[in-house]
Amino acid sequence: MTKVADSEVLVTGANRGIGQALVEEALRRGAKRVYAGMRVPVAHPDERVTPLTLDVTDAEQIQRAVDEVKSLKILVNNAGVAIYDDLTKPSVIQKHLDVNLFGPLNVAQALLPLLTRSQGAIVNNLSLNGFAAFPLIPGYSVSKAAAFSMTQSLRSFFAERGVSVHAVLTGPTDTEMTRGFDAPKATPEYVARAIFDGMENGEDDIFPDPTSEPMAEGWRSGVANAAATEFAAIAKAIRTASAAAN
Repeated sequence: MTKVADSEVLVTGANRGIGQALVEEALRRGAKRVYAGMRVPVAHPDERVTPLTLDVTDAEQIQRAVDEVKSLKILVNNAGVAIYDDLTKPSVIQKHLDVNLFGPLNVAQALLPLLTRSQGAIVNNLSLNGFAAFPLIPGYSVSKAAAFSMTQSLRSFFAERGVSVHAVLTGPTDTEMTRGFDAPKATPEYVARAIFDGMENGEDDIFPDPTSEPMAEGWRSGVANAAATEFAAIAKAIRTASAAAN
């Protein structure tokens, strides 16, 4: 199982909220190097932190980040966007998809060779809205549901290369993104600790806060997760048979 200690970690969306807390938690756990991906990099007092200019929707910036990162054990796809909408503006839906779906997908694919070399891990910070839509931010919910499905597929593909892929089903967290949401919220620090705990414990799907934690057992023993596991096994068998035939 992947451990943070003595590892190289890259966190996207590291300038605030959960991303910033993940950087600090990685340092606390003894990470060798933490790459902090941000649209506008800022210096960090710990010399183990390397700020990266990284907009996950910018292909050139992704490639520059790949060129700068020489070794990597853990990728945390944390960057995200949530915009209040009513599904009447396709451009808003597209923005959610660009950041929350294609962003982590493109970053993961770009860094896969490094993660394969280290037999590392990818952690995609998603949302409980990937399970059930929150109608005040339906575009966000759509993108997180798609990202959860994408994460399950990457888990199947990348397992054959020795890379684990983890989904984080985060509930309400006290960040700028949820400032207008009046509900009990976990602190970013609590969520960051639980994310790395779940990854280090080898949990495929991580429920990192008091709102999401009660849903964990229902998901793990439920029909949807059973179907996802069965489909992954069938897909692996088909790929193995196809490879043998060729």
